[in-house]
Parts: sequence; C-alpha cells; structure tokens
Amino acid sequence: SVLVGLGLCVTMLGLGCAVELGQLGQQLRRPVGLLLALLGQFVAMPLLAFLLALIFALDEVAAVAVLLCGCCPGGNLSNLMSVLVDGDMNLSIIMTASSTLLALFLMPLCLWIYSRHWINTAVVQLLPLGAVSLTLGSTLLPIGLGVLIRYRHPRAADLLVKISLWSLLVTLVVLFILTGTMLGPDLLAQIPASVYAIAVLMPLAGYALGYGLATVFKMPPHCRRTVSLETGCQNVQLCTAILKLTFSPELIGSMYMFPLLYALFQSAEAGLFVLAYKMYGRDSYKQDTLGEEEDTDISYKKLKEEEVADTSYGTVTTEEHNSIPMEPTQTAL
Repeated sequence: SVLVGLGLCVTMLGLGCAVELGQLGQQLRRPVGLLLALLGQFVAMPLLAFLLALIFALDEVAAVAVLLCGCCPGGNLSNLMSVLVDGDMNLSIIMTASSTLLALFLMPLCLWIYSRHWINTAVVQLLPLGAVSLTLGSTLLPIGLGVLIRYRHPRAADLLVKISLWSLLVTLVVLFILTGTMLGPDLLAQIPASVYAIAVLMPLAGYALGYGLATVFKMPPHCRRTVSLETGCQNVQLCTAILKLTFSPELIGSMYMFPLLYALFQSAEAGLFVLAYKMYGRDSYKQDTLGEEEDTDISYKKLKEEEVADTSYGTVTTEEHNSIPMEPTQTAL
C-alpha cells in the first residue's frame, strides 16, 4: 500500500512538473486537447471496457476491474512513447493533465453509469464512489505542487519529470513481482482466459480508437500518433491504487492483477508501435520535415526579395542624382 501510494504521488508530481502555465492558457483558448481527452478517456474507453465485459460475459468482480481501468485518465507512459514516435509533446502533456483533472468528476460518473448492468451484485452495491473521488482528489496536491515547481524552478522540474517516468516503470515492475511472489502463481491461474484476452485487446483497440478520433478532427500525422497513444495508455497506477485502497482483498480477489496485466500489454503493444515507426515511418517523417524546411526557405527568400524591392523603391542612385539639372536660385533682396 505504501509503495502504491508513493508511486502514484511521484507520478502525479512529474505530471504537474511537465505542465507549463503558458501552454495551459493556450489550450484553454483553443481547447482541442481538452476535447480529445474528454472524448477519448471518458467516452471511448469506458464504452469499450463495458462492451468487452459484455462480449466476454465477465462476472461482476472482473467487470468492475475492467470498467475501473477503462474509466481511468491517461497515464504518463503515453508521454514517454510520444517522444519516441516524434509526436506532439505539448498535446500529449495537456491531454494527460486534462484527463486527470476531468477524472475527478467524470470517472465516478462513468463507473456509476456503466456498472448499472451489474447493480444487483454485492461488489457493485459496495462500489465506493466516494473513496474513488477521494483518491482522485488526493492526486491534485502533487499535480499543483509540480506546476508550482515548473513555474519557479524549471531545471528542477525537468529532473523530476525524468524521475517520475523511471519511477513509473520501476513501480509497475516491482508491483508485478511483489504481487506474484506474495500471492503465488495460483493467483495468475485463477484469472480467467477471457480477462487475459481483454488485457490484450483493450489497449490495442484504444490505440485504434484514438487514431481514428484524431483522423476525424483532421489532425496531422504526428498529432494522430500522439492522440492514439494518449487514448490507449491508461493510468494503471491510479487504477491499482483505487483497487488496493478502496476494496478489500477478499472482495476483489485476483482481479487486483488486471491493471498490472493491462500495463504489461499496453507497454508491449506501444513498444511494437514504436519499433514499427522507427523501421518504416521514420523516413516519411524526415521527408515531411525536409519539405516543411524547404517551404520555409522559399518563403524566406521571397520575403527577402520583397524587402529589397521595398527598400529600392523611391531611392535615388548616384547617376540619377548627377543627371538632375541644378538651377541656380535667385534671392530677391
């Protein structure tokens, strides 16, 4: 529990350190990132989790774990992956921060809406929406502290961002090892094959939904890759913290492992996308970048020519000055 709490605080602190007030104000004036975060994290992903739970006929405990993961905001893993695929980092950070703030209100609402199908079961009747909101509210303090550090000490904020990204990976690995060691391999054997299938399909479908959403908004390719990663990558640390801190082990059982499985497969699939981009998509990205630079050079040359033309207008050369007849002036006394 201590490890989960500390890992979540460090991750949220790093997220706050990545947010600049100037970028935040610009996004509020033109809230495309906010809208994409809203549609991706709290419309597409909860609906996807609900449909997968119905298709695979999950029991109420597994369904709640899947729904909880699907209703979580975006995670910091997407920020790291966006760098590796030459994405729009400003958009990635704004979407992650926006979805985290929106989760304070929308995550309990989504859980309440989509858990109605299993309302007559004990786990849904005991679903602690108040504790979920309290856990979400506790994340606002490290985020606000991170924003303040970014404003006052930018260099320290850059260091904290790197530390938070590494702590994200280390915490997930340690949690997976500790859980598997303490509870034994019998825990993994108790997880149904349908839950493993959802852990594989859900992030993959999330990446596809995010890319399609960005295509509908007619965004450039690097922004499409960013939105794709932002939609499929969930804040599994927050999901783990909620399962750990709000449900008793007797009630949630082996489904405590689902967010860890989701983290494993979302990282592996994102890694495959990064590898595919490095092998096949990098050349086209370089050509697009070179094309943009050539256009900039051409426009710059045209601008210089126009400046030369403007400065030459109305000037008098030496020859023209000599050719002007100088008439003597007479002064009347």
